[in-house]
Parts: sequence; structure tokens; C-alpha cells
Amino acid sequence: MSGISITIDAADLDGIFRKLRPIFDFNAEGLMTDIASIGETQTRRRIEEEKTAPDGTPWKPNHEGTSILMQSGQHLLASLAWTASADQAEWGNTWEYAHVHQDGAVIVPKEKDALSFKIGGKYVTAQKVTIPARPFIGISSENEREIIELVTDHFGMLL
Repeated sequence: MSGISITIDAADLDGIFRKLRPIFDFNAEGLMTDIASIGETQTRRRIEEEKTAPDGTPWKPNHEGTSILMQSGQHLLASLAWTASADQAEWGNTWEYAHVHQDGAVIVPKEKDALSFKIGGKYVTAQKVTIPARPFIGISSENEREIIELVTDHFGMLL
């Protein structure tokens, strides 16, 4: 009869468990806090500097030629927020109009026949305005590498 035999030398099992103890006792809240914080920082960088969607697509320029998503003050940047707990890391935007920039929108007049607004110092009227999506929330491949590096470093410090 043939078979497989496995022999385990448990002489240093205590040493192995001592090395693994930090992982068994791991409290994830600190790591999740770091992940959420880096996610918020990545989103801020995307808005201020990169001007691209998480997939790398450049944002469509605006009609005034000003800095995309930064023209009307600091609403978008000032309302970036994150939260974390032992089992999740979350970041995003709390500004009520942030979704317009993330997903795009079509604006139509509610009470008048046309919209009226100012572009480049000139007043313009329109039946509708289409705001293109300029996604700023999400994880790019570079963002993913940064987060993986953070997690790897964190667990490397435990061992």
C-alpha cells in the first residue's frame, strides 16, 4: 500500500506563535484610519493637480478655461471627508452638489423659459446646460498601489 506521510516538527511552534501574535491581536482601526486618510489625500490631489478621473481620463475643459472643479471657490475641496472604523475605510464628499461633478448633470430652467448666467464676463441664456461628468472619487491604479504599499508597510511593522 502506498500513501503520503506528513511529519510536523512542532519544536519551535511557540516561537512561530510569538511571531504571529501581532497579527492575531491586530486592531484594524488604525490601518483603516490610515487608508481613509490616504484616500482623501489622493482625491484632493486629483482635484487640485491631476485633473483626471480615477481611470486616467482627463476632465473635459470648462468654457471659461479656468481650473476645473476649483473655479467657484473651495466647496468641493472643503467638503472632502473621511471616516474609518475597525472594519471599513470610507472617503468622499459631503457638499450637496458634488454629485453633479462626479456624475454630470443636465440643468433646465424650473420657473423661467431659459437659464441665464455669466461666462467669461458675458451673460448667456440657454434652454439647458449639460455639465459633463468629471469623476473625482474613486481609486486609480496608482492610488491602489499606494494603499497596498501602506497595508504592506503596516503589516511589516507588526512582524
